[in-house]
Amino acid sequence: MSESDEAVAGGREERPSPELPLEGGRSAARRPAAREPFHPKPATPLPAEPAKRGMSELARRLLTAAVLIPLVLYIVVLGGLAYLATVMLFVAIGQREFYRLIEDKGALPLDVLGVAFGAALCVVAYVGNEYHATILLTASLLGLMVAQLRKAQIQESLASISGTFFGVFYVAWLLAHAIVLRNFFDVANAKYGFDELLLLGLHPDSGIFFMMFVLSVVVGCDAGAYFAGRAYGRRKLAPKISPGKTVEGALGGVIAGCVIGTAAKALFDWQWPALSAAFEWRLVLPFAFALSVAGIVGDLLESMLKRDAARKDAGGLLPGMGGVLDRIDSPLLAIPIMYYMLLGYLYLTLRVGL
Repeated sequence: MSESDEAVAGGREERPSPELPLEGGRSAARRPAAREPFHPKPATPLPAEPAKRGMSELARRLLTAAVLIPLVLYIVVLGGLAYLATVMLFVAIGQREFYRLIEDKGALPLDVLGVAFGAALCVVAYVGNEYHATILLTASLLGLMVAQLRKAQIQESLASISGTFFGVFYVAWLLAHAIVLRNFFDVANAKYGFDELLLLGLHPDSGIFFMMFVLSVVVGCDAGAYFAGRAYGRRKLAPKISPGKTVEGALGGVIAGCVIGTAAKALFDWQWPALSAAFEWRLVLPFAFALSVAGIVGDLLESMLKRDAARKDAGGLLPGMGGVLDRIDSPLLAIPIMYYMLLGYLYLTLRVGL
């Protein structure tokens, strides 16, 4: 996330177990079968947790980044099944964290089935095309509705089906674009001629640069917004959603994203020019600006979901950063936007002649 959200407790509210009267005036805890009808819980912030001693949040954040970023970059370069497996792992963990947010609201998502459909979407993105992905996305919704019919309680059917499907779409569908973006040459080759792509400068491994570019911009925007907000933040960007984020921080993030994106393009042109040749310099700043804004919006959207569930972080897997969903919130929007902007650029260049 670009800046730390307001301290909101990460745990769930502790409520005393309702008691049922028994014979002789005794009482006992309510049994699981006597579930009350689903009622969404209000997004009431909980008291802040007491400060913990030890390594600071910034130090933990930097340490996690020092391990995570090189690993992710290595997997992007490696590609193939290792890349597919990594994306599937991020999708599965991200979906599970999202479903925990829904559970905090009192719903019972079909999490196992949702994660299974999410994994299937990743596989289809790797071996299929948009047509196959659309069929699978439709089948996932129908499958979730049929699965809900088998559950004993029907009071939370609407929340269960819609929440589970939204997890498939929000996490799996959006992040699956990381697979087609990494394999962008194959996607473009199915739409245009091989010779046309080569004349445009597109390389079979150009997807490496495209993924590196979007990740560099998003990470740069995240870091820039964090430090600019701490140093100059005054005006709140979205006080009801994330009071810790400021307008000054967002502007600093956009500037940093554009600078880092420019540096990434320059580095590839210097060291690996074949991979970045198709991405002309006139595209760098417009793309970097759009991706930075998308990253900030993606961050705010996830913050909105966490605040509704009275959570500070979606998880705790990554020290100083929260959960996986907290790390991929910005790329979830930025990666698909990068993919579709590239498709639009190819169409305008090869078919319209701009």
